[in-house]
Order: sequence, then structure tokens, then C-alpha cells
Amino acid sequence: MSMTRSGGQLLTESLLNLGAKQSFGVPGESYLAVLDALHDVQDRHRFVICRNEGGAAFMAAAYGKLTGTPGICFVTRGPGASNASIGVHTAAQDSAPMLLFIGQVGTSMLEREAFQEVDYRAMYGSIAKWVTQIDQADRIPELVARAWKTALSGRPGPVVVALPEDMLRSLSSVEPASAGFPLAQPAVDETTLEAVYRQLAAARRPVILYGGCNWTVEGMAALQQFAEQSDIPVVSTFRYNDQFDNHSRVYCGETGVGMLPYMKKMLSTADLILAINVRFGEISTDGYTLLEVPEPSASLLHVHASCDEIGKIYRPQLGIQCGPNQFAQSLAPVDGVWKGWCSQWREEFLGYFETVPDQQSPVDMKQVCAYLRKNLPEDVIVTNGAGNFAAWSGKFLQYGRSARLLAPQSGAMGYGLPAAIAAKLQYPQRTVLCFAGDGDFQMNCQELATAAQYDARPIILVVNNGVYGTIRAHQETHYPDRVFGTSMFNPDFTMLARAYGLHAERVERTEAFADAFGRASASETGALLDLCVSAEAISPFKRIADLQTR
Repeated sequence: MSMTRSGGQLLTESLLNLGAKQSFGVPGESYLAVLDALHDVQDRHRFVICRNEGGAAFMAAAYGKLTGTPGICFVTRGPGASNASIGVHTAAQDSAPMLLFIGQVGTSMLEREAFQEVDYRAMYGSIAKWVTQIDQADRIPELVARAWKTALSGRPGPVVVALPEDMLRSLSSVEPASAGFPLAQPAVDETTLEAVYRQLAAARRPVILYGGCNWTVEGMAALQQFAEQSDIPVVSTFRYNDQFDNHSRVYCGETGVGMLPYMKKMLSTADLILAINVRFGEISTDGYTLLEVPEPSASLLHVHASCDEIGKIYRPQLGIQCGPNQFAQSLAPVDGVWKGWCSQWREEFLGYFETVPDQQSPVDMKQVCAYLRKNLPEDVIVTNGAGNFAAWSGKFLQYGRSARLLAPQSGAMGYGLPAAIAAKLQYPQRTVLCFAGDGDFQMNCQELATAAQYDARPIILVVNNGVYGTIRAHQETHYPDRVFGTSMFNPDFTMLARAYGLHAERVERTEAFADAFGRASASETGALLDLCVSAEAISPFKRIADLQTR
């Protein structure tokens, strides 16, 4: 005899069967039936109560990026769904699997502009992989299983599911979704591989460009072995530098914001680019200028699991629909005439770590990063949001095979702290280090309460310069002598952190950082270090005075 369940119970049990062990959210009256069902499965599923839906959605997006399984977020209708949209957009641009469940008005009230009613297909249609609404409890197992599969397949991304509150209360005798099935990625055939080898053998200046967060340890090890044995330089797209061992002799840097001159020269002079798992975004192409649109002068071999990405912007010489790990593990070493090409760019990459002390800023972030490069554990997880401050961690840290970086391709401020909390919840024994600007930190600093509630306390470095640095830099460049709206009054961040139970210190000199970081690392309550940085040090390579020179 079939068991009768509420829609909320059916949804919860379906997610458990699919493999969901944790979700993030802010409670709402529109999905009370789900909260009631989660009450009964606390031993199998942790629901992390957040302070704002934006923070919850960031945590889910970061969880998906870190684990490769869908990060799950529950929010209420209208305002809750609006707040959560930033996390959906971030997951989309990060190609990270995520499921956002939104409580919805009852089915009898739809399309009347009922209290907090929103058409979520219209609202999320351009940023989510799929948006649906479940109007009948009997269809929950079918549609939730489809949402799970959609978030993971092809180019991973976010799926949004609206849940009318009367549907969640209604009863059903159907069985929950069963366990998720293995999803094999498309593989590459021998004929195509031979074509790849022919193209590579004919090249004189090849480059491997990789992206995406859905690499396996085996896949990335295979890519590293191929690149090293073939002596081909490897370059990361924006904020995926953690997916390849930065200490490898073939790793040559990241194509990120503030792209370094040597990187532009390497990519613009390459005669073949093997792009694996790459979404060709604006940042990684320097505004689509490094490669000609639609046909680059360099031979482009584009490998991606989703056919929608191949040829979307650039027409490749060879388009290969294949999962990145499958492709990398199929490769055999090649010989070519590019001797010295790789070592040249590796030397350029390493040269940027040589720093000249900044005497004008109380805390020199280059020296801070130099200390961290030498002293962070091998399995550190680094997070950051958006702002000029992220250039220091983005350009002056190195990631080994077991380190991870969680940073938004969308350039969303406020991501770093929620991502750090999600990482600490998943890996409580690992060091999790969050870089945050003073403006960036205040976007989601209230999530320190979530960190305290669940004892998921990272180390937070607040780069405190009193300005919205990115916008200030643009103003100085494009609207000289008309700086406006970018200066901030900040609270005492150390007092704020202590109010949430963290160890906190203000660091006013570069020389004081090492000891302060040692105390932060030893703290069992997490820590915040408020770093006093001059606004004049607007970026690692430019001072405000440089921007004002006209």
C-alpha cells in the first residue's frame, strides 16, 4: 500500500534520494510545508539558516562550485526570490550546479498580482538553465529529478523551481524520486583525436586555455601530464587558477581582470589555442579583443560538453563536444617545434611575484600575499567577492593540486564571506581564508551570525581603504577631478567581528601581519584581521597618482 505524503515531504524525500545532504535558506511562510518536512530529517539533511537570501544563494552557488553537486537554496516568494537572484546569476556565470526553490502563492491566486506574486519564468528566464513551477504534488518526483539532472549536465548551472504553497500542503501517494543516475559525459573518438594531434604538430606557438569548475582530480592530473610531456603552456580563464597546479613548470597564469601585459602578448601571438571547458567571457578575452570575432587568426580547437558553447562566439577550426575530464584523459603527448615557447611565459609569470615594498601604504598587500604564499596549508580554500582588492589575491597567490578558489566570475560583491562559510561547513578541518574589501564585506557581513550559529568560522582579511576601489579607479581614469560617491564611512570591523564571537585585530603595519595571522590561524572561533591599506594603493600595479597623470 502506497504511503501518503504532503508535497513538502515528497520534495524533501526526493532531494534526499538524489543525494542532497545540505541546503541553505531563509525561512518563509510560503514554504512552511517544506520546513515541516525538513524538521523530520535533520539527522540526514542540514538546513543552514541564513540572514539574507542573497547570502544563502551565494552559499548554495559556492557549494555547487566546490563539490560539483547542486547547491540547494530555499527562499520565499517575491522579496526573497529577488534577493536570491544574485546567487543564481553568479552560479550561471560560474557554470556551477545549483537548485533554487521558491515558495509561490497558491495556485488559485496565480496571475492576480497576489501578495508577493512574481512570474519566475519571466524573472529568471535569461539567467537560469531552466525555470519551472510544480502545480501538482504528483509531479514533484519527476520535475525535481529533471531539475537535478539539468543543473549537472552539459554546462552546469542553476535551475529555479517555484512551489505554490497549496501544492506543498496537498497529499500524494506517488513515490519520491529515486537515486540520481550516473551521467556519462560525451567522449572523443580516435578520428577527432588524430585531427587534434595534426593541428598541434603543425603549430609553432600553442597554448592550452582551460576553464570551468567541473574538473575531477583525475582529469586535471591527466591534463597536467599531457601539457608537461608536450611542453605546452597552460593558462586559466578568469578565477579558475585553482583547477591546475600553479607550481607546474607549464602553468603560466590567469586571463583575469587587469590582465597582465605578458598574458595579452602570449594569447595574441599564439597560433593555436586548445580551449578546454571554456566559456568565452568578456574578462578572459579582454573585452573580446585578444581573439578576433568571429574567426580568430589563431587556430582554435574548442572542447566543451555542451554544444551550445561551441561556436557561440568564436568559430573554431575544430569543435569537439566532449567532457573536459574525458578529453584530458584521452590525450597522448605530442612533439612540436615550440622549444622555449613555454619556458619564456613561465618566467614572465613568476617574474610578477617579485615585489618592491610599498612604502606609502601602512599594510603592503603584495608582502601580505608573499607571506601567505609561503605559509598557507596546501589544502587551503580561498574565497573572495569583487573589487580592486581581489587583484592582490588573484595575482599574487599560487594554488597547488589540493587548494581551491571560490570567486565569482560575475563580479558580484558580497560573495566571499558566504562562500567561506559554505566551504567551512563542508570542510571544517581545512583552513578557509576570505579576502574581502571593506565595501565588499559589508554587503553580507550579517552572515557572520550564520557562521557563529553553525561554528563555521573562516579567517577573514578585510582590505580596508575607505573607498569603493574599482569605481574610484574608473572615475580617476574617465572622469578626472570629479570623484564622487565612492568614499565610505566604515564601522570598527574588529568590534563587529567580536560581537559575533570571532577573534579580531586591526593590523596597521605590514610587519605586524605575520604575527597577527598566526594568532588568527590558532583561533578556534575564526578570525577577522582589519588591514589598514591606503586608498592611494588602488591596485597592485597602479596608484591613484598614476591614474591622475594625464
